[in-house]
Amino acid sequence: APWRDFMRKKSSSPRFPARLDFSDDSGTSGSLNLSIEPRGIARLKVCKFPPVKLIFDKAAIKATPFRGNKSLKLVTHCSDGERWERYPVREMLAYRIYNRITDRSFRVRALSITYFDSVDQSSDGPHFAFLIEDDSGLAKRNDLEKLAIPKPRLSQLDGLETNRFSLFQFLIGNTDWSVLNGPVSGRCCHNSELIGSSTQESVFAVPYDFDSSGLVDAHYAAPNAALRVQSNRERIYRGFCTFQSTLETARQELLRQEAQILQLVRNEKQLDPDSRAATSDYLARGFEILRDGKKFSRDITAKCRK
Repeated sequence: APWRDFMRKKSSSPRFPARLDFSDDSGTSGSLNLSIEPRGIARLKVCKFPPVKLIFDKAAIKATPFRGNKSLKLVTHCSDGERWERYPVREMLAYRIYNRITDRSFRVRALSITYFDSVDQSSDGPHFAFLIEDDSGLAKRNDLEKLAIPKPRLSQLDGLETNRFSLFQFLIGNTDWSVLNGPVSGRCCHNSELIGSSTQESVFAVPYDFDSSGLVDAHYAAPNAALRVQSNRERIYRGFCTFQSTLETARQELLRQEAQILQLVRNEKQLDPDSRAATSDYLARGFEILRDGKKFSRDITAKCRK
């Protein structure tokens, strides 16, 4: 694609023609034409190379691994340098941690990508990146529908799933989300999607976009001033008191996954040993709070939002 133009014109979010050359799981090579556009909010401003939206032509993706998708979000390096390569790896791990907690979560797929500029014929890469499951695909996989509710009522949200959501966000140190309001008036939500039955009797919030979390620890992510947070590594529980009756169930579910979640990080070869150790240690300290009765009562139960 014309990547230099893509980066230069990212603020106007134009769409560019592109070609994707790929190898599937069997090693078979393929190629397809598509369109790309820059996306994101914070990263669109701070990143030299912002996240990408891949937009497919239905006919072009038949008999390819991309079939059934109108578009997919691609998370990639934000700029050049070793630390920029670590951020998307850690963010991918956040998605995979939540996959361990509930099936109502976005699946991700790791990639190795080289970007070829179609204008000057230069190349950049390979870079680590990952694709995020489309929200329509997520809903369909769970026999649910993607919901467009401008301002959901708290009573509509499934209590147990919302507690899973809130405890997970506490574990990874993320406060940059909302399941009731969005950054644009009349549009929900912030860094979460709503899925549920067509009757909207049971609504499930599904989180995404974790670059502001303590787990990712991106140097460009500013702490949430409204919460008086001094650092993105600081954990603040933002769950709701309404759902206290299922909080212990969600807590025990998460604690049962502790060993597998920590092993997920230790097995991640895209991180160097020091980064794996630091990431594991950060999560282990979160699990310590979840496991300790006094700390759980002090930092979570007593801090729920009324």
